Amino acid sequence: MFDSFRGAVMQARREKELCFAALLDRETISAAFGEASSLWQGWIYTPAVTVWVFLSQCLSADHCCRDAVARLAAWRTTQRLPPCSPDTGAYCTARDGLPERAIGELVRRTGWDVEAQAPAAWRWHGRPVRVVDGSTVTMPDTAENQAEYPQIPGQRAGCGFPIARILVVFSLAVGTVLETALGAYAGKETGETGLFRTLHNALSAGDVVLADRCFAGWFDMALLKERGVDLAIRKHARRKTDFRTGRRLGKDDQVVRIAKPPRPDWMTPEDYARLPRELELREVRLRVAQRGFRTKTLVVVTTLLDAQAYPAAAIAQLYRRRWDAELHLRSLKTVLQMDHLRCKTPHRVRNEFHMHLIAYNLIRRLMTLAALEAGMQPWQISFKGTLQTLAAFLPSLVASMPANSGCQTLIRCIAAHVVGDRPDRFEPRRVKRRPKPHPLLTKPRHEYKPHVRK
Repeated sequence: MFDSFRGAVMQARREKELCFAALLDRETISAAFGEASSLWQGWIYTPAVTVWVFLSQCLSADHCCRDAVARLAAWRTTQRLPPCSPDTGAYCTARDGLPERAIGELVRRTGWDVEAQAPAAWRWHGRPVRVVDGSTVTMPDTAENQAEYPQIPGQRAGCGFPIARILVVFSLAVGTVLETALGAYAGKETGETGLFRTLHNALSAGDVVLADRCFAGWFDMALLKERGVDLAIRKHARRKTDFRTGRRLGKDDQVVRIAKPPRPDWMTPEDYARLPRELELREVRLRVAQRGFRTKTLVVVTTLLDAQAYPAAAIAQLYRRRWDAELHLRSLKTVLQMDHLRCKTPHRVRNEFHMHLIAYNLIRRLMTLAALEAGMQPWQISFKGTLQTLAAFLPSLVASMPANSGCQTLIRCIAAHVVGDRPDRFEPRRVKRRPKPHPLLTKPRHEYKPHVRK
């Protein structure tokens, strides 16, 4: 991976490309665009340049179009090229022309390429693990966004933001985004489980799905098992557990059979008839002895029935790493500021969302490279530290810094930002910083103005 990264840096310098070409080369972008590249109309904002400037915007501190265009103008001046216009209109028009299919393909390419280069030792018992979790993002309050991603039901018009639900499939080994789905917050089949069913085709036989109890429905587990995909999911809160009724494998470890429930509305009669009459699952009860933790006991259900190959302690260790998904989402929503998107139309919102994922995967690639060079694992390296180091190094690395020593120094600096290993730390859910004491908006803003004038 180091030789590949150094070669990309040298190629970007040789061809006088923008610095982000060292992370995502022109050939990869052209392959994702396919025939759409030949239909592109643009002199300065070609597909590659538009993607690179969009990436710089997603990784900047303020996510401003004006800032991104100013950096492009500065780069063109250093290359003795005619500067682009400081107006953001041409850039926004080029961004609007980015095909959603191509941007989604770039997410998958950047995620799976890193996963493919991970050593086998990073896998759990030799198995690829897919961590699934969902969240929400908001966007500007425009009529177009409200029509496709309505605000939370119950909020008065003009008092809330359009909101979308996202579902992300992460690689446990390297932390990259492999697949993702985005939909409305409320409505039929808009929940996390409904979005995840649209991504089942991305899973392969032999994968292990790691998720919370939101995904512990009988039919969701049966559909995964039908594909040859194993799972480790916290047991649904509505199902009771009695360790005296199943086939005992050890203490707090048993195999049970659960009968097929009635057909849900979202499933066709043909699919319902195809599934087995009962599902054989293994239940492992985990006890949390650490003082201060809210949860004292929990039950994990899994289709990994072989207690010799997958002991209960290994299942417990695996489920504990489900928290990685929460950390990855925090990196996306807090560090990369994806919690509130900024585009004013649904098409641009979806592209902005996927571009954040591409930027996230490119940073994860550098973390994986640093971990390989330092004999570590990617989850031991700070995401924010990598982002800060990359922002400091990348422009000079592509412009004038010696390629070999510059790449080595960059990777060493990234590997030095080790996150603290504090598995038993807990913090009370209290905040120190007080919010501003302004009253909440309870009616559209324009309705307040006549009263203020009086």
